[in-house]
Amino acid sequence: MPRSLSLSLLLASLAFALSASAAAPARPNVLFIAIDDLRPALGCYGDPQVKTPHIDRLAAQGLMLNRAYCQVPVCGASRASLMTGILPLPNRFTTHLSRADEDAPSAATLPQVFREAGYTTLSNGKLFHNSADTKERSWSEGTWASGLGHAASLDPTTTASKSAAGRSRIYEAPDVPDDAYGDGQLAVKTIADLGRLKAAGKPFFLACGFIRPHLPFYAPKKYWDLYDREKIVLAENRRRPADAPAGLKASAEYRSYAHGDYQDGTDAFHRMMRHGYYASTSYVDKLVGDVLAELTRLGLAENTIVVIWGDHGWNLGEHDFWGKHNTLDTAVRVPLIVKVPGRTSGQKSDALVGVYDLFPTLCALAGLPVPATVQGRSFAALLANPQQKFRDSVYTRFGKGDAVVTDRLIYTSYGTDGEMLYDLNADPAENQNLAAKAAQQKDLAAMRALLATHQKTAAAAKVPAPRPSPKKKAAAEGTEK
Repeated sequence: MPRSLSLSLLLASLAFALSASAAAPARPNVLFIAIDDLRPALGCYGDPQVKTPHIDRLAAQGLMLNRAYCQVPVCGASRASLMTGILPLPNRFTTHLSRADEDAPSAATLPQVFREAGYTTLSNGKLFHNSADTKERSWSEGTWASGLGHAASLDPTTTASKSAAGRSRIYEAPDVPDDAYGDGQLAVKTIADLGRLKAAGKPFFLACGFIRPHLPFYAPKKYWDLYDREKIVLAENRRRPADAPAGLKASAEYRSYAHGDYQDGTDAFHRMMRHGYYASTSYVDKLVGDVLAELTRLGLAENTIVVIWGDHGWNLGEHDFWGKHNTLDTAVRVPLIVKVPGRTSGQKSDALVGVYDLFPTLCALAGLPVPATVQGRSFAALLANPQQKFRDSVYTRFGKGDAVVTDRLIYTSYGTDGEMLYDLNADPAENQNLAAKAAQQKDLAAMRALLATHQKTAAAAKVPAPRPSPKKKAAAEGTEK
């Protein structure tokens, strides 16, 4: 071959390779925002009282899942389930103490998959309940936390009184800047990380976990001032559901705090608690807005998938319950918003989704393989057609209760402690348990069969069965700390 022809072919091949490289789309970044104890009490989800303009704005640019459910209504277990894509069992992912590296040590984690694909993966704030959980294999750097605990107080009057459990007052509203609390410092750290990640030029998976609105309700005064307490509407069903089984229990976590001048169960107490939850939610909404504004300012928004999710629901005085720790719809339904540049623009979906489906969905959106241990499945198709059906039912559980949710019904079996069946269309507030009603026996049988199928699926996870832990068993029967 003449030398000139050989050189021409070489140059042509090089030009083609450079052209192909230039045409290849950049791998998408992921901004993964977890918010502790956040139920769908957001303006975008139709809550008329809460003020959340920043998350609402993101929802108007993303896909909002109206029927997303956690797999366990307690933070440690819920997060371990999502981060591994694996369903819970009575001895796997059970309490706030649950760890992925103990209950499913052979399972790859969501950030691990991205890290092994060449992403820089960072953990700021609360992602796993225990920051050491799978730390070495999940994150490119050490996990970051502000150093301020979730109950760090900035008001001397808060700590002046203590509950029998030794905890301070359940609320405070000091006139302090946003970054006086740990969540504000978390936003500052995440904003700084966005800048250095852009400068590095590598794809990133940046995880940011806010504590509020988790108890106690500590937020700067200006967020409490957004609300007129006397105009806050209280739950109308402040009574136990009719014919509820013995297995249905309330969370006792809020009782471990001092209640100041308020008496549990009164209207004044209910208003204070709702006020605190809304103020804390508005505080975190502002911090989320700060992070998203920086993402846009840096020019990263065009190639960054943004996820906002709550790790479980929260009872806000319904049935006179405060907190999670049961399988009522209010405790297991969560907000889940996914923004994908060029593919979402405010779509809403009523498809049933489990948060463990988020793992394979993000893998699909980034073009990454899904580990064989993952039991969830991608809901990426909902981006193009949000009206399509995704799942017929979703499995969730807590303590002795195993539950399944369909488009219309939610059912829980407590074994010897009874059953619950609610029609979410006819009785969305879950005021009347139908399990003992003769007219519902066909539905009851169908839900029992569905639950048995989900339990078999959960037991078939491709990971070794967890070893029994007396400490976790005791925690499952007590209160979260």
